[in-house]
Amino acid sequence: MRLERIAAGLLGACGVAAAAASAHGGDQRLMGAVALICLTHAPAIVALSTIGRSRLVALATVLLFSGAAVFSADLALRALDVGRLFPLAAPTGGLAMIAGWLLTAASGLFSARQSQ
Repeated sequence: MRLERIAAGLLGACGVAAAAASAHGGDQRLMGAVALICLTHAPAIVALSTIGRSRLVALATVLLFSGAAVFSADLALRALDVGRLFPLAAPTGGLAMIAGWLLTAASGLFSARQSQ
């Protein structure tokens, strides 16, 4: 649970920084998207850390964090006119987040079946 809280804290801090950057210059649309992704995934990671330990939940957490980090970093670099993180970084991060959310749903489905 410690690593999950660290990851969530980093995402949350980046989200607030991106929101501030969005309000003060740069590409407001891209930085707003960075803030949204970071500030929605940070509490999701905290929530996942409270539901117990399973490989499915652990993988979902890794995918949500890494996906949000890669996606957001790529958008932030573009917003600051620095370039891109790497080719296809944003779609790769987006797919990782989608997979993380689907695994979160699967973990709920499987835990519901096991408790019946």
